Amino acid sequence: MPDYQVKIVDAFTTRRYAGNPCGVVTRAEGLTETQMQAIARELNASETAFVFPSSVADFRVRFFTPLKPIPLAGHPTIATMYTLANEGRIDLSRGPARVTQELTIGTLPVDIGRDASGDIRVVMTQAKPEFLRVLDREALARSLGIEASDLLEGVPVQVVSTGTPQAMIPVRSLEVLKNLRPDFQRLGELERSGEFFGAHIFALETFDAGNRTHARHFAANAGIPEDPVTGSATGGMAAYLWKYGLIRDPSYTVEQGHIMGRPGHVDVEVDADGDQPVQVRIAGTAVTVLTGTMTV
Repeated sequence: MPDYQVKIVDAFTTRRYAGNPCGVVTRAEGLTETQMQAIARELNASETAFVFPSSVADFRVRFFTPLKPIPLAGHPTIATMYTLANEGRIDLSRGPARVTQELTIGTLPVDIGRDASGDIRVVMTQAKPEFLRVLDREALARSLGIEASDLLEGVPVQVVSTGTPQAMIPVRSLEVLKNLRPDFQRLGELERSGEFFGAHIFALETFDAGNRTHARHFAANAGIPEDPVTGSATGGMAAYLWKYGLIRDPSYTVEQGHIMGRPGHVDVEVDADGDQPVQVRIAGTAVTVLTGTMTV
């Protein structure tokens, strides 16, 4: 039975046991989809990434939650590219590098370099923003254990995708975020009927005044009770914030995970044409927590 090296990497932080932990298998050749799903379930992180050779990109990457695959994932991209750079498979000796990753939704670029502190920083370009169905405010609020009046007025609750469809649910305050009490059975039903992967709930109020939003994320049908720091949904949130005029800055930092005791920070960049966001990038750092082997 073959052994595979597995790493646990905390993304969107430079401090161990903060940010969002991710399983990373950088040499996954030979693994079947069933085996990848079993490894992801065993590690039980929000997501686990598996890297393969690609004929159309620098790397082919698959992402799995404990219960199912996901087409695009943010914190696993940060964790994976950080790990590949640490292993020397992405060469930073001559400065920043751009690589491509083949995903189930297509091929997207990733830029890797070092920040002013010398830490590896990964910039992920996400898919073109899509604004999908508008959701029932009352039903979503009930599923989260809050009132419809706790939602931000004047903007819709809507599914947005930058590769993975997520429900964008703006609320009035940080206090509302602290008081969320999700009903996961009801939320799972809404995920299925609304055709979205998870619920991203956010406020324009933060723990750190230098950041622009604070968020929480739940994905009932993916086996993720709460995701500490969610890169894919941050991209969708950034597109939503621009489209509806809540934040029209081209770059800023958001925070997530503080309420869980796993604070993380995501840098956001938005390219837009008037009120339409056309490209979103998210960026962050990472740190390795564990290296080991799994027998398959």
